[in-house]
Amino acid sequence: MKNFKITLAIIFISAFVFAFIKIVFGAEFTNIYLTKANLPSKNEIITQAVAFKSIGMIKASWYGPRFNGKTTANGETYDEMALTAAHKTLPFGTLLRLTNPQNNKSVIVRINDRGPYIPGRHIDISKGAAIELDMLDIGVHWLEAEIIVLEKENSKVEIASNQ
Repeated sequence: MKNFKITLAIIFISAFVFAFIKIVFGAEFTNIYLTKANLPSKNEIITQAVAFKSIGMIKASWYGPRFNGKTTANGETYDEMALTAAHKTLPFGTLLRLTNPQNNKSVIVRINDRGPYIPGRHIDISKGAAIELDMLDIGVHWLEAEIIVLEKENSKVEIASNQ
């Protein structure tokens, strides 16, 4: 009960201080400190272009059970069902759209590990990504790979009001 009274007192004091500052500084305080700069209006959104930069066909394999729960090269704990991948040179955090040309299934993976270390292979994808691409039984497969690139802000779109 004592903690509740202290919490209640802090809330009332904070409200009083806030009201006092608002009275002293007026609208300037509200405009400067209570609104976030450069936010779009309620009926406007800002879009960002997404580009897909092809890096061609790459030979992919998948890895999972033996590495599940171990630390990846970027320090994360490997989750075989997460949509991640290992690549020898792409920066950590790179997003790739991988497409299986045999069934046209695609998945987006994030680079969080290094590998593969088997000659002739370009990427190791997680078991979860292999399931999405329907290549779990095959093991090794050629995939179309595209790096996902966010381009600078390209437009402002007005949204029709429903009111």
